[in-house]
Amino acid sequence: MVSFPSKDEARRWGFGVFSARYGNIYTSRQLRQLFLEAHGERQPEEVVWEKDGRFYDALRPSVDPVGQESPSDVLDLRQGHLAAVRRMFRDLDLFVFTLGLTEGWESTSDGTIYPVAPGTLAGDYDKRKYQFRNLRYSQVMQDMREFWKLLKEVNPKARMLLTVSPVPLAATASKNHVLVATTYSKSVLRAVAGDLASENEDISYFPSYEIITAPASRGMFYDPDLRNVNQFGVDVVMDHFFSGRLGETFVAQQDAADDGELICDEGRLDVSQPV
Repeated sequence: MVSFPSKDEARRWGFGVFSARYGNIYTSRQLRQLFLEAHGERQPEEVVWEKDGRFYDALRPSVDPVGQESPSDVLDLRQGHLAAVRRMFRDLDLFVFTLGLTEGWESTSDGTIYPVAPGTLAGDYDKRKYQFRNLRYSQVMQDMREFWKLLKEVNPKARMLLTVSPVPLAATASKNHVLVATTYSKSVLRAVAGDLASENEDISYFPSYEIITAPASRGMFYDPDLRNVNQFGVDVVMDHFFSGRLGETFVAQQDAADDGELICDEGRLDVSQPV
């Protein structure tokens, strides 16, 4: 049992943020690959990154702010993480997933998608080992359909609630302006989420993206940086959810709102520094 002096300190180490210590799963490809790895059907070739003599889980580098003493320590911790993920998928009633990005960096050797670019939070960038990937609609849809099929095989009672992140891209590795890249990414993800909900009775979509980004809101739900959603916006979204049909369907009673700051790998990056 891990013990921390405060809730904030626990969150700093990735505890109490999500249903498991994933770090951030921004893309459909990450989600599918995590499921396969947790069930022994996939093994990424590169799991450990190094920085300043410390070692990090390359697939969730933000969950350990100081790293481990050895690669073997990272691998041991990852096995425990995968066991927890496997139990979560097996036992869950409702899986809530926010589609965040279409962009990512992948291994050229085995196609593993990482949550951040190598050489940012940890590791080293090598253009021979990594390449930029911007998923298309068909690829995101294929990932999500395969994930859903796999999940239902291990947990037939599972339901899924999809949202789309209203947070715009901090930067883009595409050749487009970041505003164009953001519009592309969110449009693809919103289309996929809508089509999945239309095709499957056990999949629902909640329009938190539309609530936050609608022109009628005049940007009031964003912090002054016009990127991060403020607490007022979070409260409005949750009020809409719990007072609507989906809230009645999925939630027996409303728990107290958690106003803690979510961990965002992308938000930690100094975008002024090139990769």
